[in-house]
Amino acid sequence: MSFQHVVADTEAKTRIDKLMSSINPEISRSQIKAWITDGNVTVNEEIVKPNYKCQSGDVIQWQIPETVPLNLEPESIPLDIMYEDSDLLVVNKPKGMVVHPSAGHQTGTLVHALLAHCDDLSGINGVERPGIVHRIDKDTSGLLVVAKNDQAHIHLAEQLADKQMERKYEALVHGVIHHEHGKIDAPIGRDPNDRQRMGIVDKGKQAVTHFRVIHRFEKFTHIECQLETGRTHQIRVHMRYIGYPLVGDLKYGPRKTLQINGQALHAKVLGFQHPRTGERMRFEVDAPAYFNQLLDDMKNMY
Repeated sequence: MSFQHVVADTEAKTRIDKLMSSINPEISRSQIKAWITDGNVTVNEEIVKPNYKCQSGDVIQWQIPETVPLNLEPESIPLDIMYEDSDLLVVNKPKGMVVHPSAGHQTGTLVHALLAHCDDLSGINGVERPGIVHRIDKDTSGLLVVAKNDQAHIHLAEQLADKQMERKYEALVHGVIHHEHGKIDAPIGRDPNDRQRMGIVDKGKQAVTHFRVIHRFEKFTHIECQLETGRTHQIRVHMRYIGYPLVGDLKYGPRKTLQINGQALHAKVLGFQHPRTGERMRFEVDAPAYFNQLLDDMKNMY
């Protein structure tokens, strides 16, 4: 489907992604940015970037890409569902499960399990990520919200972008943090020396993590982290940046660490406004057995 809009005087100097979001309120801004980046939007018959400043009289034309049929096969994998209704699900993801298909992970993901559980997932994030509003790493356990329709997805994604979604994590880090709490405000982007990792880079996206100490051990600290933003590997990168990398994190931490098959990180609290009812919802789930056993061992050891 093709559409056209002529920029009015009152709309001049507005970024095109912002203007198109106001024209298409049912579509998330991130999806509109993807349309622009993919060349589905032109201004005066020329492809532009999402930050293009519109001028009065500009002719914006865009095409909504056709829905690509979903080719993923549902897999009957048990899910720990904390809540479900006609608009969304809240799932407690186990450590070791990948959220969506990617290179090297074509089966056994959360998405495959969701497809077997229900057939009404939103399509905004594409055919490989139906229903996925946000994600957590493979070896991070804990809470995720999944959208069953596009309206719910848009509403939840906007809360995420506007920093209105509550997300708290538990982590165990190397070293003893002596202050009770702190705030890390450092931009995150691709590590220029290793494209498989993220890092603190000047031109990265703003990333803010708040943390507080729960318990100190002789060589480790049990902390709670609250995300203000949601960048890839944010807690892992930020804690490494201030000198307290996560236990078990071989990508960002020391090689000499506790052997727990991945970082000691658990998404324990998730809060948001229900996209249909407006009700404030909040979920909390205990850390998995391995994490609690790790803390018990620490207490006995130190």
